[in-house]
Amino acid sequence: MPWVLLAVVLAIGCGSGDPGAAPRPTPAATHPDPGAKGRLLARPAAVRERSPWRGRERLGQGALIYVPSSYRPGRPNAFVLALHGAGSGPGGFVGMGAHAERAGLVVLAPKSRGGSWDLARGGFGPDVAMIDRLLRHVFSRLSIDPRRVYVWGFSDGASYALSLGLTNGDLFDAIVALSPGFAAPETLRGRPPVFAAHGTRDMVLPIDQTSLRLVQRLRGKGYTVTFTSFDGAHTLSKPTVRLAIAWLERTHALGHQRRS
Repeated sequence: MPWVLLAVVLAIGCGSGDPGAAPRPTPAATHPDPGAKGRLLARPAAVRERSPWRGRERLGQGALIYVPSSYRPGRPNAFVLALHGAGSGPGGFVGMGAHAERAGLVVLAPKSRGGSWDLARGGFGPDVAMIDRLLRHVFSRLSIDPRRVYVWGFSDGASYALSLGLTNGDLFDAIVALSPGFAAPETLRGRPPVFAAHGTRDMVLPIDQTSLRLVQRLRGKGYTVTFTSFDGAHTLSKPTVRLAIAWLERTHALGHQRRS
């Protein structure tokens, strides 16, 4: 049974609303880049130097980073890779700053090279390689806790977060998918827990054709999934962001082991 779970032609982005078929990854041979298989090789390392960033800063390739005021070199920090929806950009996560500050989260929000992530355009490839480079850059300059590395996304970014997170369960300790459309991992590694949320009045990615099926499929594969629905449309709401961050904090406190 394929991982791509959309049963009908749907809009897979949050920005444009243009209809598009659920993507099927192209063979890795079409991408000489190591990112073709969706693998991220960057890992946190011991860093004791002073952070070059504070608060919200711009990085190369259109990416944004948020470093909370509580950050201290040599004291491992929780980290979130935040992925935007199609037709949007990392600026959409600017509202997450206050929540990240309170929770003490370093947030890296990259920008897709096209209007959507590479997986929606045929398969893993250049966006994975770009994200890996950004992760290497950040991990070499900030002290990040290797047991608190999370991936997070909204809409098409949620689909990408699921796909990358399941493929790289040896890196990510948890996955947050807000209004996802599909999951298309290259392979399955580890068992990171998943938090998913979806609006019951979502007309872009209808809940019964996306999240409800995804949750059932993930649980059938042995993943721990926390799912919540809300009375709303296709939107990234502040209450949902608060719920997701609270879940991340609880998941870490419970000492969930992602690797198996």
